[in-house]
Amino acid sequence: MFYHLGRYVLFLIRVIGRPQKHRVFFTQIVREIDKLGINSLGIVVIISAFMGAVVTLQTAYNIDMPFIPRYTIGLAARDSILLEFSSTIVCLILAGKVGSNIASEIGTMRVTEQIDAIDIMGINSAGYLVLPKVVAMVFITPILVLISMGIGIAGGYMSGSLSGEVSPAEYIYGIQYAFRPFYIVYSLIKAVVFAFIISSVSAYWGYYTSGGALEVGRASTRAVVTSSIIILLFNLLLTQLLLA
Repeated sequence: MFYHLGRYVLFLIRVIGRPQKHRVFFTQIVREIDKLGINSLGIVVIISAFMGAVVTLQTAYNIDMPFIPRYTIGLAARDSILLEFSSTIVCLILAGKVGSNIASEIGTMRVTEQIDAIDIMGINSAGYLVLPKVVAMVFITPILVLISMGIGIAGGYMSGSLSGEVSPAEYIYGIQYAFRPFYIVYSLIKAVVFAFIISSVSAYWGYYTSGGALEVGRASTRAVVTSSIIILLFNLLLTQLLLA
């Protein structure tokens, strides 16, 4: 573990080096935003809508008591979506989709000696290949989280209204009741940290792949598993620091 931790720190030092050509660097960032972020929008929207609906219905079924006001359903759904689902769960999903993509792409370049060719040309291969992915993920992930929040709350509204478990007026009152704007800031902070973890850890495993196609698959699996564990760990730490 300490071996990989030390090599990861040295890898990050290489990654954050100054780009040689800023025009090429910004072009790569735009390309990575489209490939890693925009292409993930569909799965984020679908999962957010269904999870918002499920959270609303489960809350409605579990607090079916006469002395608990019905607007509590909207309140519970709002806090669940804002505090945990739209940041942590969505980023865990992105760790599987985006993380495996980054690890397999860079790992394939390593085993086919494309990275060695870049190094021979005198280019910092770690910064050239990884830094645009890190910047793109850190930029686009908070936007995906904001979209997930809106879609999740809308999905809860639709499921509650169509099922008759909570009226639209009660649900809207619940999502507005005792609202703390810091909840959104808290989720966006987590999204930025998780995006950096997903992109950098996945790139690390791909960059140091050795062997052939089988090792590329193993590196992709390690990237997803390691990113998910670190995300859960930092979720605990950030919650303790920001909400305690």
